[in-house]
Amino acid sequence: MLELPETITIGTQIKKTLSGKTVLRVLPPTKPHKFTWFGGDPADFDSRMRGSRVVAGNGFGSNAEFVLDNGLFLNFSDGASPRLYESVAATPKDYQLLIEFSDGAALAVSVAMYGGIVLHDSAYDNPYYTASRSAVSPLSGDFAAHFERIFSESKPTLSAKAFLATEQRFPGLGNGALQDILLNAGIHPKRKIGTLSEAERARLLDAVISTLQEMTARGGRDTEKDLFGKPGGYRTKLSKNTLATGCPHCGGPIVKEAYMGGAVYFCPACQPLN
Repeated sequence: MLELPETITIGTQIKKTLSGKTVLRVLPPTKPHKFTWFGGDPADFDSRMRGSRVVAGNGFGSNAEFVLDNGLFLNFSDGASPRLYESVAATPKDYQLLIEFSDGAALAVSVAMYGGIVLHDSAYDNPYYTASRSAVSPLSGDFAAHFERIFSESKPTLSAKAFLATEQRFPGLGNGALQDILLNAGIHPKRKIGTLSEAERARLLDAVISTLQEMTARGGRDTEKDLFGKPGGYRTKLSKNTLATGCPHCGGPIVKEAYMGGAVYFCPACQPLN
């Protein structure tokens, strides 16, 4: 799923590799995917995009997008995966959208579990998009004050996972990135934030910033792929890839549990619940 390290990486790659390319044609989905949410009818994307030129790429929150010279934006969010290929012949058989450029390159967008593919103009006012677009980035100098304000306004009964990854408090910080953040902070995913000491609260803030900075600097997590289909260079400490390897801090076993509609990974020794 796209989280901040991946959206920034893909947005930067879009800017560098797609800027200047002209859209030759756009093909609609090869087969239905009931959990792909389109902004606009994908059958109309061709007439709206054909002949336009990519002028910019952006990544923010859980969104990556490119900007066309006709004033439209093509946005990818959540589980939508844009991949750039040398030609249409190299693209996968099935996709949710395919864009062929005049130089022969092609961008295929697939969706695994769920995701959004939205063609919109500057008046687009989807609340999740606008929250992501206007959010204070954890990579900015203003984030510490923003974090402290959100923390003080949140219910003390919220778990650490709920605080970080729900209600769009921190767009782009989701269930994937929070695993290593909480390990680095030494905080259990189910720990109530009202029980955190000032020192633990400070460690949590520091872990959010430093972990996301490292993930982004390394081109995203190794559990996700970039615009070219390559895994990110950040080696996750707690993920499906490391479950059997033991805690990188103490060597003890890593535990996986279902919690709040997804899996959490933690080290019981380094992240005690009480």
